[in-house]
Amino acid sequence: MSASSGPSAPRLALSRSEAAAALGMSLRHFQRHVQPNLRCIYSGQLRLYPVAELERWMHEQSWRTGTPA
Repeated sequence: MSASSGPSAPRLALSRSEAAAALGMSLRHFQRHVQPNLRCIYSGQLRLYPVAELERWMHEQSWRTGTPA
């Protein structure tokens, strides 16, 4: 059975560029301001960011007040 047959599995982790796009920001902004606050999974040179970790970061940011953008 090939990976392309049947329904695709939900993504549990995203690459750096996918994570930036999912958050609606540039890769550079993600690398400078978001990535240092996230746990990631290393697989060789590949870094994967769990969707749950991105959601955790968003939730924490939503409670911040008075912080400049």
